[in-house]
Amino acid sequence: MKRFRDKRTGILSFMDLKSHKGIAVYWLMFAILALMALICFLPPLWVIISSFKSPEELMKVPASLLPEKFDFNKVIDTWNKLGYLRYYWNTAVLAAGSVFFAVMVNGLAGYVLSCLKPKGSHLVLSLIIWTMLMPNTLSMVPLFKNMVDLPLIHISLINTFWPMWICAGAGAFNTLLFKNSFDSIPESLIEAAKLDGCSNLRIFTRIVLPLSIPIIMVVCIFTVNGAWGDFLLPYLVLTEPDKFTVMVHVFTAKTVMALDVQLLSLVFAIMPPIVLFFVFQRYIIAGATMGGVKE
Repeated sequence: MKRFRDKRTGILSFMDLKSHKGIAVYWLMFAILALMALICFLPPLWVIISSFKSPEELMKVPASLLPEKFDFNKVIDTWNKLGYLRYYWNTAVLAAGSVFFAVMVNGLAGYVLSCLKPKGSHLVLSLIIWTMLMPNTLSMVPLFKNMVDLPLIHISLINTFWPMWICAGAGAFNTLLFKNSFDSIPESLIEAAKLDGCSNLRIFTRIVLPLSIPIIMVVCIFTVNGAWGDFLLPYLVLTEPDKFTVMVHVFTAKTVMALDVQLLSLVFAIMPPIVLFFVFQRYIIAGATMGGVKE
């Protein structure tokens, strides 16, 4: 119980844990959270373990929990045979471009709505919030038509990463994250920079962004996970196999794969986002707590 002596926030305080009722509530909450974590963790764990099984083991009834042997050469052979390095590279390029557009475009939009506040900014903010109520499937057809024939300049963006990058730069949720984060920046810093002759763009790049590293990391993590797991739009616009992302390749190649190879492909697809989350999860927590203090 020593770890709770300095606890000042949350549902239960250190004083609550001195009573039997508080301890019972604590362990009940712990059991519920552990059960939820187990439910979320079991499916990817099952995929990873089952990928080492042979097709015969996968079809065996009753099913076995563990494979007869863990053949790691099978992982290397599958990786080389299916050429996953190329699809990893394609997805990494897609994710890097999505991160750039998500941070710069959505960050500038949040900066304008939070710090500059031009006339009509409240209406623009309302429209951004309203777009979050629109189902993605509703906008898919007009979005695809615009990508086939981009308005005004009439060029096709099919078989390029530009449609996904443009969509990353039009993220309403990320714009709201940036705006809420920028709202916590003291106005005196912005005013002092203006008195020193800084332009609005210079204030954004030299003051606002360096003070918003946690929320930038949060947006980067969400964007990379979203870009890595995105399937529908890349499947619609990417027509050449050399441009396929990991998710598109897993779907298109599943008809020629054995069942165990399909599971290995899923492991290759889900491991990078899992590793990324575990490495940078502290930035998600830090970004979630930003915006609570304002001058």
